[in-house]
Amino acid sequence: MAVRRPAVPRAAPGSSPAAAPRPGSPLRRVMALRALWVLRHEPRAVLFSRRYPTVEARAEAFNGSTHVAVPSDSDFLKALLFELRLTEDQSFVEHRDTSTRIDHSSVRSVRVEGGDLWPVVAFQKSGLIYACLPLVEEALEPRPPLLTIPGLSQGLALLFGILDYISPSRKNEAELSAKAGQLRTLIIQACPLGTPLNANISSLSSSFDDIQVVPADVKQPAWRSNTYKGKPQVNVCITEKVKCMQYDKRDVVDMWQVYGAVNCKVPVPPILGCYQLTEEGSQCKITVNLKLHESIKNSFEYCEARIPFFNRGPIAHLEYKVSYGQLDLSREKSLLVWVIGQKFPKSSEVSLTGTVTFGDIGEEHPTDYVCTGNTAYVKMYFRIPDFTLTGCYVDQHSVQIFAPGKPKITASRELISSDYYIWNSEASAPTMYKSLYY
Repeated sequence: MAVRRPAVPRAAPGSSPAAAPRPGSPLRRVMALRALWVLRHEPRAVLFSRRYPTVEARAEAFNGSTHVAVPSDSDFLKALLFELRLTEDQSFVEHRDTSTRIDHSSVRSVRVEGGDLWPVVAFQKSGLIYACLPLVEEALEPRPPLLTIPGLSQGLALLFGILDYISPSRKNEAELSAKAGQLRTLIIQACPLGTPLNANISSLSSSFDDIQVVPADVKQPAWRSNTYKGKPQVNVCITEKVKCMQYDKRDVVDMWQVYGAVNCKVPVPPILGCYQLTEEGSQCKITVNLKLHESIKNSFEYCEARIPFFNRGPIAHLEYKVSYGQLDLSREKSLLVWVIGQKFPKSSEVSLTGTVTFGDIGEEHPTDYVCTGNTAYVKMYFRIPDFTLTGCYVDQHSVQIFAPGKPKITASRELISSDYYIWNSEASAPTMYKSLYY
């Protein structure tokens, strides 16, 4: 089953997602998930599940009479496999198989005992099924447009983060079980209280020895998912995320936003880029130039550029030249990963040129409605520790804790990429992205 990367809605230019609503204006919607699952088809098993009772209570209040409660894990697995036609019974079922239900989306309606559970985001990859149920802050009948549900894109991004974290462990059953167990702790950081904060699960770190799962019969607040064993401490972290759309065109304005817990706006994107792709039969010639802005700290935890080639066959032949870093080909042979590393060179500029030849396209090859033809992109992934574009920081000596004992206080800050795109300048800018800005 092909996995598609979503087209994510964008905010208007100059706006700040973290800004508080003005008096008299509607409240800003908060992205949240009601539940999260990692399931297995054969043999049937629930490898991981997480429910958020506080979000479920909000869903019941928002949805009113149209609310359908989240079923048990076993009932959900059975219903989802039926919806995905992964059961032995392949007979025609009208509500599932009628022509009006033909859909290429990962958003599905799953029929459970209480009614139709919607919108369930689910996809299958390498024998595992990744699924989540975003919060919809309104009645579900009639169903609202998908673009008005903020949790869909964040939920799908979190599922892809879980996929990237679990996939390397598919060597044997023991490693898979270990990763699933560690995932329970990492999700606490990535999605506390059902709000996705960090889709890059692999970048999260945790001291597994200090965290203990609470027995089911122990009552505790909904916001505390586990108990902590060790010396008391308080960690204060400022995290800024930067979104960017670069087109390298005179008639299209580049857009970028920095958002987080502090309302702010940047004068420049941290990494300036230019991407050129031209097609010649079954080949594509690519050129990527990246430049680190002089005001940015040249010290990364990781920095890489990913160049997807969806809606084509697998990469059969690759000739390339990089001025810096290392170029890798994904296992599916549909993605080039340019690992720049932890520093840009002294010139602050790096370049990649190459020719890509494709084979015949198959059913299992990834597709994307946006990344078609020359409408292609490079997506940046990076994290700069101890740095923010706005210069915000926390003075740990000024933090006051009104609690018994003397907890250790630490402060940190970081800049993380988020939806950082550089579009092919040889083609017109994607209309769906431009229209969401203006």
